Amino acid sequence: MDEQKWNFISKEYIALLKNLPANAPGKWGKMNGQQMVEHVAAFFAVSSGKIKFDLVTPVEHLPKYREFLLSDKEFRENTKAPTSVISEEAQPLRYANMPEALANLQQSILGFEEYFKDDKLKTTLHPVFGELNFGEWVLLHYKHVTHHLRQFGLM
Repeated sequence: MDEQKWNFISKEYIALLKNLPANAPGKWGKMNGQQMVEHVAAFFAVSSGKIKFDLVTPVEHLPKYREFLLSDKEFRENTKAPTSVISEEAQPLRYANMPEALANLQQSILGFEEYFKDDKLKTTLHPVFGELNFGEWVLLHYKHVTHHLRQFGLM
């Protein structure tokens, strides 16, 4: 597992979002700041098995996606999420304000860590990348959160 990436996610990421206005527009995409925070929280819920999806990637394509996951390549601007719950389309807000959305995101990150606490090799299904263990999810979460930090000019 990449300790540096996990430390960024678990210790630095939320602090970078603290001053992001809820209605801040992104440099691309349709989400505002709070919608992005809620989207990322849902993505952590997928990794901890709280939200489940079927695999949408043909099995023969998984090696190519895995190669991307394990690389240092970033998500491109306007990369589309594969499902409506974690979609980057603007979704109705689930929380009354940004502090509540950030608290939920923090809980989602802690829930992810707790889910894998006793077994870092167990897996949960990502609808595009397939079964991922803790270390692989950390790589994907890092790509995802830095993608959105760039989207909102925070990185």
